[in-house]
Amino acid sequence: MSRVNFPFTAVSGQSLFKTALILAAINPGIGGVLVNGPRGTAKSTLARGFADILPNELQNFVTLPLSATEEMLVGSLDLQLVLSEQKVNFKPGILAKAHQGIVYVDEVNLLADSLVDLLLDVSASGINYIERDGISHQHDSRFILLGTMNPEEGELRAQLLDRFGLSVELSAQYSINERVEIVCLREAFDQDPNAFIATYADQQQQLQQDITNAQALLGQVSCPLALRQFIAQRCHDANVDGLRADIVWFKTALAHAAWQGHAEVTKADILAVEELVLNHRRNAGSSQSPPPAEHNQHQPASSTSPFSRPESTYPQASKFSPPSTSAEQAGSNTQQQSDSSEWGCMPAVSQPMTNILAVELPIKQQDAKKKLTDKLVLVSKNNNGAVLGGQKTSQNTTASPDWFATLVASLGCWPPAGLRFKKAKTGQPILHIILLDTSGSTLKKLQLSRAKAAIMHIAEQAYKQRELLCIFGFGNDAIEAVMPKQKAPKYIQHLLDGITAGGGTPIREMLTQVRAYQANSQKQQGGLAFRNYVLTDGRISQDVDDLKLTGHTVLIDTEDSAIKRGRGVEIAQQLDCEYVVLPT
Repeated sequence: MSRVNFPFTAVSGQSLFKTALILAAINPGIGGVLVNGPRGTAKSTLARGFADILPNELQNFVTLPLSATEEMLVGSLDLQLVLSEQKVNFKPGILAKAHQGIVYVDEVNLLADSLVDLLLDVSASGINYIERDGISHQHDSRFILLGTMNPEEGELRAQLLDRFGLSVELSAQYSINERVEIVCLREAFDQDPNAFIATYADQQQQLQQDITNAQALLGQVSCPLALRQFIAQRCHDANVDGLRADIVWFKTALAHAAWQGHAEVTKADILAVEELVLNHRRNAGSSQSPPPAEHNQHQPASSTSPFSRPESTYPQASKFSPPSTSAEQAGSNTQQQSDSSEWGCMPAVSQPMTNILAVELPIKQQDAKKKLTDKLVLVSKNNNGAVLGGQKTSQNTTASPDWFATLVASLGCWPPAGLRFKKAKTGQPILHIILLDTSGSTLKKLQLSRAKAAIMHIAEQAYKQRELLCIFGFGNDAIEAVMPKQKAPKYIQHLLDGITAGGGTPIREMLTQVRAYQANSQKQQGGLAFRNYVLTDGRISQDVDDLKLTGHTVLIDTEDSAIKRGRGVEIAQQLDCEYVVLPT
């Protein structure tokens, strides 16, 4: 039975999300849409209803399950044809089925990074190249990539985040009237789906026609040089990485102008899509704040548009700002606060790494290599369970059979004399998780500056090994994600210098969130090993013995005092972790 989707035009609110989907349909070259929001914000409902309002040639909707393999995604060797006719032939995968349609990935942040890389590469080029299992093949695969995610279940890697053309942040805050309206609409749909769909048939058809008209007009839309310069200036002010934001913004503005029926891009077109383009690309240290509310809420709506309700909530700029005081000024400020001992009441203060020498940490390195010693046995169902073949995998092989190599070695005979296995990747992926205490007490004697220098040392070591790194700050009575999980960057001083400190130390909340973050990371990337670093001066009254982290943990005591007033040693004992005093 075919699935009946809730009509796209019947969804109440979420106009910015709808706009992003429509613009991606008008110009698939924009690069797909990422939707970030909590549960119950109509992410999946709109995603599935999206296919129904696309032109007929784009209505192929394919869902990519989280359990998919690379073979399922890109295609693989057709084993049945090899066995029956001794011919090597390509068996199409999900990317072939998705041509001229939509690839929908629910919880894309939990999808294996290798699959996301493949998806984004093919989405950008429009061609799927296969060089594997004795196959050399390519085919067209032009589709709109639509990913949804819940930020509570883990972040998407920064490099992958940037590859999505547009990004939307959804809010779960609804007024009483909105809640009643949404429930009534859903009740009407559940009682009689066909009648409900018929009610919105004209709006669906009109929106579909608007998209078709915009696609036909798109090639004729021009953009004045002054507005190209405006886009470039706004991207520069947002401190974006590279030029992808400029290119995507230009394409999106053209699509928006075509949707409005304009032959030339206007400033209103550019402002209408600004937050869709920059939402996930605006970096800390940006001199640009998010656009004014009237620009954020701008909803392009023609007389035929079935929706016009504006969004009311948009993500705020990063809490971390560029350093505004020197290290000496910060030290002076903290001394005044020290006299009154009111660390928890002080405002946030910046303390950059001025005149701080590199810090090397005497931390024991753990071996994260994983040995595979499982035995894989092939059993015949037609011979009373007789063993057909098998072998014990060595350290340089995986438990995944290499079917092409097995068939070649057996000269097409079945069953094969023995299985051949794929080569294993050496080592184990490692994620360094840094938890930086940014409470007010860490500002004394430039403790925060020295802690940042220690983080630089950890990052440099991770960079040399091409390992993953993420940084969290806990202070100011809040928890901040300073840097999401990514390959450790070589230069991060500007990022660390922007971290401010003040207020209290929510260490229990921090450890609780990191434990959940580790669980989600392991779901996303099996076999991931953790190396955790907790940098704190120990000025904490809470017990944490029930919040031990997964993996090897090091507590780095940043307190600069001959007689320790903090509880660094005690906290390390509670976390059952290694204890290191930050070198002076």
